[in-house]
Amino acid sequence: QVQLVEAGGGLVRPGGSLRLSCTVSIASQSFFRDYAMAWYRQGPGNQREWVATITAGGMTYYANSVKGRFTNSRDNAKNTVYLQMNSLNAEDTAVYYCNAPPGTDYYSWGQGTQVTVSS
Repeated sequence: QVQLVEAGGGLVRPGGSLRLSCTVSIASQSFFRDYAMAWYRQGPGNQREWVATITAGGMTYYANSVKGRFTNSRDNAKNTVYLQMNSLNAEDTAVYYCNAPPGTDYYSWGQGTQVTVSS
């Protein structure tokens, strides 16, 4: 069973930055490096939405709402993906999750990490 552990969230002022991490604790390196990963978020009262994807080859895709502000990356040796979030605003407040990209089979969801943007 694949276990996903998100970390790095917290309280940040508008305009601030955070870097989230997602560690795949069970999957082997050979497995992890061959598959794409994605970030999702769910704000208060909202449905979970797709945020970003990074492919096995390192290509990245972003939702329009975060394009130009968020950067997805990965460290295959650590079985970890990162989401660098800059220029944060109140609309970015949400619980952030990682998982398989849309259109593929999801792993069991982790607990996510809370990001709160507030002055």
